Amino acid sequence: MSEPDRASEEQGATPTADTQSAKPVYKDRVYRSPAGLVGGVMLLGIFGWLGGDAVVSGEGRTPWLALAVLLCAVPVVVAFSVRPAVFANDDRLRVRNPFRVIELPWASVASLRSGFSNEVIDESGTKYQLWAIPVSLRARKKAARRQAREARGDSSGRTSLVDQPVRAEGDQVMADLRDLCEARAKAAGSQGEPSVRWAWEIMGPAVAGSVLLAVLIALG
Repeated sequence: MSEPDRASEEQGATPTADTQSAKPVYKDRVYRSPAGLVGGVMLLGIFGWLGGDAVVSGEGRTPWLALAVLLCAVPVVVAFSVRPAVFANDDRLRVRNPFRVIELPWASVASLRSGFSNEVIDESGTKYQLWAIPVSLRARKKAARRQAREARGDSSGRTSLVDQPVRAEGDQVMADLRDLCEARAKAAGSQGEPSVRWAWEIMGPAVAGSVLLAVLIALG
């Protein structure tokens, strides 16, 4: 076989498994609550300032009481403000809530529901709240007013975005997650069962601080 014929045959050959598996890898899409992060950082700063002053300048049992309070309170503040996040990629949804981490392959997700809170429901009917994507009734009302203005502008003959629903930020995130779930639910990499892991790195220090605080108070 001549060199040109061999080259043309190689060009028309079916891609190998290695070639087919060489897909681009995308980072997770990360969703957080900016207000929660800001509030948590401010609280941690206040605790650090007051608690540090009590530990350094306090007398008697005061430093120990301050340490116990910090050990109990800081993990709780971190759990409900800094920690919550939602990670989404082409294969699965990972929900990091205050005290649990839930991993849900897209095939195991039955629905993503928005009401007074945002929730994901798996095929067994178990509900998991998305702490990192809070519901804002104020933002929903603002989006509804904007939608009404767009509709009025369209009826007056002006260009509008009335064909594109105006949603609050949290509702738009949920809509994006629904679209991703529908697009990837049948993919091979999206199969599997949900898994739940408790956040012992948060619960352990909080429980230890509570026990230490109770002992110090009991000893008078």
